[in-house]
Amino acid sequence: MAFAGRKVLALESRRSAEIATLIRNQGGDVFVAPSMREAPLENNDSAFDFAGRLFAGEFDMMILLTGVGTRALNKLLATRYPEGRFAEALRGMTVVARGPKPMGALRELGVTGAITVKEPNTWRELLQAIEGRPEKRIAVQEYGRSNEELLQALRERGAEVTSVRIYQWALPEDTAPLREAARRLAAAQVDFALFTTSIQVPHLIQMAAEEGVEDAVLTNLRRRTVVASIGPSCSEMLEEYSIPTDVAPSHPKMGILVKETADQAEGLMEKKRAAPVEKETFLQQYGRYMTLGVALPAATFVGYGIGYLLDRALGTTFLSVVFLGLGVVSGFLQIVREVNREK
Repeated sequence: MAFAGRKVLALESRRSAEIATLIRNQGGDVFVAPSMREAPLENNDSAFDFAGRLFAGEFDMMILLTGVGTRALNKLLATRYPEGRFAEALRGMTVVARGPKPMGALRELGVTGAITVKEPNTWRELLQAIEGRPEKRIAVQEYGRSNEELLQALRERGAEVTSVRIYQWALPEDTAPLREAARRLAAAQVDFALFTTSIQVPHLIQMAAEEGVEDAVLTNLRRRTVVASIGPSCSEMLEEYSIPTDVAPSHPKMGILVKETADQAEGLMEKKRAAPVEKETFLQQYGRYMTLGVALPAATFVGYGIGYLLDRALGTTFLSVVFLGLGVVSGFLQIVREVNREK
């Protein structure tokens, strides 16, 4: 079959069982590591402040980025205002739905006539959809990670922008599978990694850093493991970590992502592992080795300095020796990490 028993990592959370089935149906040896959960913000004062301004008519346009966020905002406001007040306010202003999910939430609220955004539904397509619009007082319902590019672009167009955050992406309560995923990537035990939303990337790298394998994970994602991204937003996040996207689906759907990756599996692996490794320039190598040259003496000096100051402050005589030793160890560890990265 398409994946032919190769090891496939999926980081999907809400639809983890579904993506596991899809990968197995394509012959993949799947490991699913849920990477996030939607966590309500502890302090909703800003959302209620927004509601007061919304109901006072202080906004011309409302941009809805997710269906989950739209429903959560409606539910939150209904705890303080009459049911349906949010929908009524939306009917009296220009509404923009980033994709089919917020559009579905609007249908549930009985709100029609929203401006729609074409696929792949990124902030760039959203800006194109409202190009030339007269509205300048804009509220943006955000989704998890703040979309600073969108907010800044709106401000550059002269808009007064208010961000409304209802929930944020948090790490899963059980991070053990995600930590295991990082260890497997570091050990070159993953052939394909499937990313279905952008926040999965920093969460994976965060766990890799905590496990002490960040460099190995990044190296293998860049050079060995085939990286599949569901769409441009996800690919942009990968690019922030200098991780290339090896395959993206013809449409940003999970099932299509799995199938099209599986259909090209053999060729993708050959291409990824045959790609030449970009070599460091002379100046890059010189800078790195210069850093190594000062790592041990600098760490030793800093450690001794801290111990000396503590001895002076506390009237002791042994802390300078203790921190001198810690500085030496820290310097050696930095050298060892660099040598391992070189390997």
